[in-house]
Amino acid sequence: MRLRLTAALLFLLLAPPAGAGVTWVVKGHGFGHGVGMSQYGAYGYAKHGRDYRFILGHYYTGTTIGKLQGTHVVRVLVGVVGGDIGFSGATSACGRRLQGGLIYQAHRSGSQVKLRSAGGRPLADCGRKLRAAGNGRVSIAGIGTYRGALEVVTTDSDVGSLNAIDAVPVDQYVKGVIANESPASWPQAALRAQAVAARSYALSVQVSGNGFDLYDDTSSQVYKGIASETTATNTAADATRGEVLLYGGEIAQAYFSACSGGHTESVQNVFFGPAIPYLVGVPDPYDYYCPLHSWTLKFSGPEISAKLGAYLEGRLKKIVVTKRGVSPRIVWARLYGTGGTSMIRGDQLASALGAYDRWMTFRKLVDGKPAAGGEGPPQGGAGGPQGGAAAGVVD
Repeated sequence: MRLRLTAALLFLLLAPPAGAGVTWVVKGHGFGHGVGMSQYGAYGYAKHGRDYRFILGHYYTGTTIGKLQGTHVVRVLVGVVGGDIGFSGATSACGRRLQGGLIYQAHRSGSQVKLRSAGGRPLADCGRKLRAAGNGRVSIAGIGTYRGALEVVTTDSDVGSLNAIDAVPVDQYVKGVIANESPASWPQAALRAQAVAARSYALSVQVSGNGFDLYDDTSSQVYKGIASETTATNTAADATRGEVLLYGGEIAQAYFSACSGGHTESVQNVFFGPAIPYLVGVPDPYDYYCPLHSWTLKFSGPEISAKLGAYLEGRLKKIVVTKRGVSPRIVWARLYGTGGTSMIRGDQLASALGAYDRWMTFRKLVDGKPAAGGEGPPQGGAGGPQGGAAAGVVD
């Protein structure tokens, strides 16, 4: 009993009074996951005269550029529609000849899809998939106009919905990606690097969706179809037609993000999977072009405790970073709360705080003055979720 009372008294003496003004200052670098190519870094290299081959070789260590043989089609989920899907521009669907200038409908009937006229007249039973193709492009009502063909299947997760899918050759798909991932005003070297990375990513990092391989947003790559294409980005796509990154004879998983903060990160420290030889952290000397190369967030004591509430025991007292990557992004950290300690991954910590990246350091102020303990070294820490060297300690 005496030991417990002594510990409690010591806590009361060391802890800031309840009315003290506690501020947490979070300083960070980068925007995104930091694996693979930094888009602003690529822009910087292009501004300084490097071509797209050099840029790709820098960010994807040991890869080479190869050429695709034949046509490679990717299937992109461009919408989940509750009800019928209207479309035009197709000249055939479900074995039926269509007039390209007319509007038709894909209609769900149980687990099947039916082709109907704009007025709802039945035209054909399509089975589990409606495919509408024509002159290389199709317009989908309320969604957009795309190269390739429209495919429609039922949505597994919603008995009343349909998946609208663009089935498109990867070289045409890339044209609808580049301007949504890199500004069209950037130098051609940066846009061509983006084209090759986007093509490689599309063919190597696919999902097992219901009828589709890729999403049209940042879950895969941002793809907005013909309306988003520009002359400059189409030039970059055409100049690199069929080119992909190769490693060991396989298409490389060409991850990329907006900016690295000055150093990219090794993939296993971000996605918690196996190490990949060509996705290792490298210096990124021109990342300073990025508006989020460096950033600062501030939280009151109650604010940061609330944001970390799903991982924190009680009120936050201290954060100890137990493992950092090579960049040095946070891999694991330990949260010390008034009710106990808990472990948190770097991605969870960044997400909970609304941070732009997981490259972060922390400083705690009490009434405007640094709290006891201070910041540990920014690098280091070979420990995993069970411990390791303390790097980035804040009381």
